[in-house]
Amino acid sequence: MERKVLLAPSLLAADPLNVAGSIAKLENNYDWFHLDIMDGHFVKNLSFGPEHAKALRKAYPDAFIDAHLMTDNLNVVLPLFINSGADLVTVHAEVEPQMLHATLSNIKKAGLKVGVSLCPATPVANIEHVIDIVDLVLIMSVTPGFGGQKFIENSLKKVRELVSLREVNKLDYLIEIDGGVNENNAARIALAGVDVLVAGSSVFDSENPAQWLKNVRANIKEAIENLGRA
Repeated sequence: MERKVLLAPSLLAADPLNVAGSIAKLENNYDWFHLDIMDGHFVKNLSFGPEHAKALRKAYPDAFIDAHLMTDNLNVVLPLFINSGADLVTVHAEVEPQMLHATLSNIKKAGLKVGVSLCPATPVANIEHVIDIVDLVLIMSVTPGFGGQKFIENSLKKVRELVSLREVNKLDYLIEIDGGVNENNAARIALAGVDVLVAGSSVFDSENPAQWLKNVRANIKEAIENLGRA
């Protein structure tokens, strides 16, 4: 079966005065919308709230909305996003780690897909106790909070570790990576075992965002085919 790698443009990098216009430039070449939620506390930036997810759901009823909560105070924030129209909600392992299993289980009980995210300094070992209940593991390949940063190469070691854990434990979670993904490194990142590539400024700052996505998709397909022939 042909391996499918999903492309998830990060709307954090869209034109804040015309998000719909930025999305239109993608010309339906995306797979998911990635929505970064920042509270100014867990990360040093502020971004979207639940109303943005609701507006996305209303405007794009068939879209898959991937909500990444870079927030603490989950007892307040999480219920707002469970009812926001998001399809998948990802929380950080660093937030209330003693409650991580319960938090993820509650998201799942609400009928949503559930993800767990790791900051660059957090080892995969910190989430081994929950990988059997998640649908996705998100590896931050930059310091979370701001777009346009350089990809942290050591992130690929975590990806390979997660691939190995998935195989050994016969699990089916997706591996997502976010930060520093560009047209030059996307295929190499995908070959490491990543299933979902999040890209923000490299997509929306390009001259032709739709063509950027087409080029990356073609590069990934070629790299996978070449690997199969090797």
